Formats: sequence, C-alpha cells, structure tokens
Amino acid sequence: GFIFQVTSFQGVAVRSLSTSSPHDHPEHGRLVYKGNLAKTVLGVKFFSYSTSIFNLFMMPYIMLKSGIGVESLLVQAAFYGLIGIFTFVTPVTLHILTKGYVVRLYYKDEVDTYTAITYNAILAEKVTVFHQKDVKIPDITKMFTTFYAKTKSMLVNPTLFPNPQDYNHLMGYDKSSFFKFEDLEE
Repeated sequence: GFIFQVTSFQGVAVRSLSTSSPHDHPEHGRLVYKGNLAKTVLGVKFFSYSTSIFNLFMMPYIMLKSGIGVESLLVQAAFYGLIGIFTFVTPVTLHILTKGYVVRLYYKDEVDTYTAITYNAILAEKVTVFHQKDVKIPDITKMFTTFYAKTKSMLVNPTLFPNPQDYNHLMGYDKSSFFKFEDLEE
C-alpha cells in the first residue's frame, strides 16, 4: 500500500544521508573528492518528491470540497495546470539539474579509473565508472557541468579536492599539451 512505499522511500533517503568514511568502498579505490552539497541536494529532492506525492493524493479531496469540478472548463484547466507544474515539472527539473552532482569520487591508480557516486531519480546512489581518457571538458562553460565522463555530465567543485593534483589528473591538466620538437620536424 501507500504507507509502505513512503516508508521505504524515506528509508532510501535516510540510508543515503548517512556519512560514509573513505574506507567504505575500497573496491572503488581511494576517495579523492567529497561534494559538500550532497545532503542539500538529497534534502531538496526528497522535499520536492514528498510534496508531489502529497499533491497527487490531495487533489481529488480539494476538488470535491471546493466544488471546482462543477466550475467552467477554463477554471478546471487552470487548476490542473498549476497543480501539474508543482507536482511533475518541479521534481523533473530538479532531477535534470542535479543528476550530475558528484557526491563522492574515487580513483584507482593502478587502472586509472574513476568511480563517481551521484543520486538517481529515486534518490539512491548511482555508480558511474570511467577512465581518465573518457573525460571531456565542455568547450563552453556550462552551469551544471564541469566535465563529461563519456557522455554523462558531471559537476564537481575544484576547490573541494583535498589534493589539487587529483583534480588536475581528472581534468587531464597534468598531461603536456605542447608538441614535442621531434613531432614538429616529421
């Protein structure tokens, strides 16, 4: 029933909110980055989803009590449109804007792979594994994208990397972009 779904929904959120130590996932490598807005992103999304679920269940009651169901078609359309925006558009927009927010980033030196932890649409942690060579920096600065891992947009705050070398390696800044003289002569 509905109560079970909400309980399990909160269980997911509470489980994800718990702070994890760098030793929680040794299979991902060492922790090189931890996003400081993880709890905020999770909280805002959870609040948005909660109000959407509440709206869906309250709409028939409001219509019944207010008599809006017998008003003109235009009033009904306006009412449904307004409720629809808050119920569906807001959570979808929030998800699109925050889906690439990196909660934690791990690095495995021996295989040069990164594991990014983000939140999916149902507020569970999602794991994305990629190589450094898969990292592409957008040509134009984008508001919610620091880099692309293959085709996935990822957002990190460069100042939150405890070791700046880790950020430089992630972005490929540690590789020389200058041509060698031997290459120019050929």
